[in-house]
Amino acid sequence: MTSPYLTLQGITKRFAETAVVSTTTMSIARNSLVVFLGPSGCGKTTLMRMVGGLDLPTTGTITLDGETVSGPDRRRGMVFQSYSSFPWLTVEGNIAFGMHYRRDLTASQKAERVQHYLRLIRLEEFAKSFPNRISGGMRQRVAIARSLAAGPDVLLMDEPFGALDALTRERLQVELRQIQAEEAKTIIFVTHDVEEAVFLADRIILFSARPARVLHDIDVTAVLGNERTLESRETQAFFNLRNDILHKIRNETERNL
Repeated sequence: MTSPYLTLQGITKRFAETAVVSTTTMSIARNSLVVFLGPSGCGKTTLMRMVGGLDLPTTGTITLDGETVSGPDRRRGMVFQSYSSFPWLTVEGNIAFGMHYRRDLTASQKAERVQHYLRLIRLEEFAKSFPNRISGGMRQRVAIARSLAAGPDVLLMDEPFGALDALTRERLQVELRQIQAEEAKTIIFVTHDVEEAVFLADRIILFSARPARVLHDIDVTAVLGNERTLESRETQAFFNLRNDILHKIRNETERNL
């Protein structure tokens, strides 16, 4: 029997006297896109940071491919909501920085990877541009490419599209699904936007208000299939699933009033 790829077993988190994450156990399959969905401040980002090794659980263990997560490493890359570009580096320089500690790659291999990711995020013509000369959406694409260039097995994304306008956000959601399919990465994506979650996810983990506990584990692919386009948002299946999740969130909110 094949072991689960990423496993959280009996995870809790407290900061001093404040409980942030209740006992949480789950497994995440390799090459899946899992969305952590829940109200702002519920603890879903803290849980993701523990997967990244940036915070350690108060109790419980996290394992990736059989190895215990005890701190940050190259196997897990992160993309945040803020535009985390290095302003003194060009677009291609920012992507190359993701490979700064890759001693297993030659200079020519790194250069090839930079070109690969420039093509992947469709910014070849902006390769020599500095971050202050490109849009916010472009900067987030650079941040994603930089994280992918580092070669992580798992990409952790904390509301990376939250500060973007609606149309740019839609385009990047489509692009992220395409990138995930091409790169065969395992992605954990944190959001409190229900429509974004339904569009992106293979699977949605719906959390309660703080301290976070799993309310529902929703197989989105079983409802919408693997392919997602902007037209997917206009289908009855999408509409029904979004409304069902909103109903679950409202019920939880009312119980905590």
